[in-house]
Amino acid sequence: MKLIGLTGGIGSGKSSVSALLARRGAVIVDADAITRDLQRPGEPVFAAIVERFGDGVVAADGTLDRPALAAIAFGDPSALADLNALVHPAVGAAIAAAIEAHAGTDAVVVLDVPLLVESTNPRRDLAGLLVVDCPLDVAVERLVSQRGMDEADARARIARQASREQRLERADHVIDNAGPPEALPALVAEAWAWVEGLPAR
Repeated sequence: MKLIGLTGGIGSGKSSVSALLARRGAVIVDADAITRDLQRPGEPVFAAIVERFGDGVVAADGTLDRPALAAIAFGDPSALADLNALVHPAVGAAIAAAIEAHAGTDAVVVLDVPLLVESTNPRRDLAGLLVVDCPLDVAVERLVSQRGMDEADARARIARQASREQRLERADHVIDNAGPPEALPALVAEAWAWVEGLPAR
């Protein structure tokens, strides 16, 4: 098994890269998707979040109201610490199980984590770290035009993440995704060739 880390700032196009890697046969372990699954109604994490933050974080359809929760957590360091304590252990266990399922195989497992560089406990088991990069203004424009974000909100979200320089410093391979979408498949093909040349761990 080869375990590859994949990260990139919001608006970088990391999800598009992840999808293209999956088409090439990579097994994607998506931390965001795992988090969403664990936060569905009926899951222990969902119940713990509601117990801690109240019914105001539950949407009318009974699901987690993510914007309401974010408004509380990101404005209060102690609330954010509480949220992380409720979510991170369960997510970590689910990620470990998903990776372990492919141990001893020849699979390329891509660990897709938005905040991989920000982690206070960096992974030591990666064969390599793939970073999707683009300039700040390009990321902001994508968030505004494609996700309907307010520009100030987009810039604030980016500012809460690691800087481009921090990610690039940690990168073993960089996909420069500043260009148009049609340029991305060729860049991912180059990244895949890099992955294939890495030794398994």
